[in-house]
Amino acid sequence: MKALLLAGGLGTRLRPLTDDLPKPMVPIMGRPLLERIILNLKKSGVDEVVISTYYKSQYIEDYFKPKEDLGVKIHYITEESPLGTGGAIKNAEKFFDDTFLILNSDIVSDIDYADLIKYHKRRRAQVTIASIEVRDTSQYGVIEFDEKGFITAFKEKPKLGESNSKYINAGVYVFEPEVLKEIPENTVVSVERETYPKLLEKGYRMAIYKFNGYWIDIGTIDKYKKVHEDILKGKSKFVSTTSSRGIILGDNVKIHPTAKVIGPAYIGNNTEIDAYATVGPYTVIGNNCRIGQESKVSQSVLWDNVKVRRFARLENAVVTSECIVEVNMEVKNTVFTANRLASTTLTT
Repeated sequence: MKALLLAGGLGTRLRPLTDDLPKPMVPIMGRPLLERIILNLKKSGVDEVVISTYYKSQYIEDYFKPKEDLGVKIHYITEESPLGTGGAIKNAEKFFDDTFLILNSDIVSDIDYADLIKYHKRRRAQVTIASIEVRDTSQYGVIEFDEKGFITAFKEKPKLGESNSKYINAGVYVFEPEVLKEIPENTVVSVERETYPKLLEKGYRMAIYKFNGYWIDIGTIDKYKKVHEDILKGKSKFVSTTSSRGIILGDNVKIHPTAKVIGPAYIGNNTEIDAYATVGPYTVIGNNCRIGQESKVSQSVLWDNVKVRRFARLENAVVTSECIVEVNMEVKNTVFTANRLASTTLTT
């Protein structure tokens, strides 16, 4: 089984986290989101993926090319200019001659891809759209469908009373390759706003797969941080974890006997926590970090190779890779990058 991963977005709303890396490569529990997605696809029988890139495409290739041990064959296709979701799908047409999955690469969800594919085939659909139910549909395009689960209409941001459906596009699809001929080449196309209504009008069999489990897009920094809290709380199975008292430890972690780690928390490989330091709760620390003497880190996400000096205080913060938080420094309700202390304010 093959999958197409749409990974070309600019990640504007995630800046400054995406100043130096593409959005699908932001770490989730110490590993890039895109890698987590590929590993979950592998569990569902996907053995070959195509990554469609645009923004900082070389970063993605440089990361994955040495990782032959993933057990999934990876192809890359890069857009010279943004083509939209439909254009990106059309651009990858040469890779697909059978049923295949398509995923937006900024989604964290517990969707069972194997079950989705089985549903698609049972319905003998040509397109199946995974969908989630929301309370307020006014900010979304909704999907209307009949009692057999076939799509009858798409309505963009309906007002109260304009649609009985509460189901929206979840950014995960199953396609049969013959529908690709309906997307024009070398053209900016939205699969959601242009391709899907066109396919429906032409009589293609389009099914809806209703999903009621965990789903979130990491379009904002608050959502990015929330994903980690939800995983630590056990609300999502996106990352398989084994913990002791809610504390997940990587390899070669060194914790001083006088340090305190309060769960739930995740501490990555080769990280050291010095004397009388306190880490947690709801804290994720990446690989090769150093948490200094008597410092405190709570409700925060630290990327790889972060150094927190003595007596520093971090609360409700995101700290990107290679940062040094200096002695006695306080970082609270914000993003800290190697270039600057961001003006972004995180919700508490």
